[in-house]
Amino acid sequence: MNPNIPETNQKRVVIVGAGFGGLVFAQKLAKQNFQIVLIDKNNYHQFQPLFYQVAMAGLEPSSISFPLRKIFQHMPNVHIRITKVNAVDTDKQSITTELGEISYDYLVLGLGTDTNFFGMQNMMDKAIPMKSVSEAIFLRNRVLQNLEDALTTQDPLEREGLMNMVVVGGGPTGVEVSGTLAEMKKIILPKDYPELDFNLMKIYLFESSPEVLEVMSDEASAKGKEYLEKLGVIVKNGVRVVDFDGEYAYTSTDEKIRTNNVVWAAGVKANAITGFSSEIFGRGGRIKVNEFNQVEGFQNIFALGDLALMTADAEFPNGHPQMAQPAIQQGKLLAQNFTKIINNQSPKSFKYKDLGSMATIGRNLAVVDLPFWKFQGTFAWYVWMFVHLMSILGVKNKILIFINWLWNYITYDQSLRLIIKPKFKE
Repeated sequence: MNPNIPETNQKRVVIVGAGFGGLVFAQKLAKQNFQIVLIDKNNYHQFQPLFYQVAMAGLEPSSISFPLRKIFQHMPNVHIRITKVNAVDTDKQSITTELGEISYDYLVLGLGTDTNFFGMQNMMDKAIPMKSVSEAIFLRNRVLQNLEDALTTQDPLEREGLMNMVVVGGGPTGVEVSGTLAEMKKIILPKDYPELDFNLMKIYLFESSPEVLEVMSDEASAKGKEYLEKLGVIVKNGVRVVDFDGEYAYTSTDEKIRTNNVVWAAGVKANAITGFSSEIFGRGGRIKVNEFNQVEGFQNIFALGDLALMTADAEFPNGHPQMAQPAIQQGKLLAQNFTKIINNQSPKSFKYKDLGSMATIGRNLAVVDLPFWKFQGTFAWYVWMFVHLMSILGVKNKILIFINWLWNYITYDQSLRLIIKPKFKE
């Protein structure tokens, strides 16, 4: 196959990854005189903070996804290719993809992260990650199909395994999944499955640190745990899940929990790419960059967002948090700096502006940490919804999400509990 990218007189900027950083960089740079090649394995941008709502049947996948070609419809200098990047050849200034070789004048890497199972093979094989829309749909299918199977089994132990849920990782994703599951167990699922006794269903949240939401303030951590326990989640701090065989989860305190379902939200690692020396990779597989996002040892290769390990920022000596805001801010600044960099002018150093963090646990239950104010409860929940709604791409997506949330709020119900399975031809 051939990527079939036209040759022009413009400098070619190849962007690998259409996540938050890569996408905003491409949008800003497209207004300048460059040929842009945007590469991603999906033909859409995914809004990762709401994956859990797809997994818990609160939103349709299309509500949090936006087609890349629609974003760049009126930008003829942008060429989108849907493929996987295998390696970089820095000597030839090219990348190897499944479509073939693509040359570059400048390369911007925004590969993002994937689930980190910390070398635990059983977890890789049997636990359920949630780092993509497709994985969120898989989790939704698993939860709903297990309840269907629980209706028909005659074995109480098997029913227990089908209904119990273990969530590993007490960060925002783990907390939000656990809280939403607990609300479904309390309000929605008993109406759908009146033949099942949901008092038997247990939802566990394991976090190896002393508290949940450790990256947030002490007030947010304490309230987060309080809200989870109020919803009936069994929170286990300072305890690790060390193994899972598909039927039992085993913990560091020698506890053995009957469950067929382990949701893994315990960590991430940078998506790997070959072609660089091992010296430029730091903790978690991140690529070392300077204060202008240039990869160490290269003038024309850059890394953004979760992939970039920038230690020049004095407030973040171990690198910036792997969240949307650092990626967006880096993408915007790099687009502004780009002309300066290629003309050997002095670019502006990146300094992360922390806009705060937030997490929602359930209906009217959320925690928000802003630089100037920390608050929890109902108002925090409204703030969380507003911020996420405004961050979604596309007016139609905003309207669809608002309608879904409004309907859920009024009716105490969701209408998206569908088991959708792919069909394969033999």
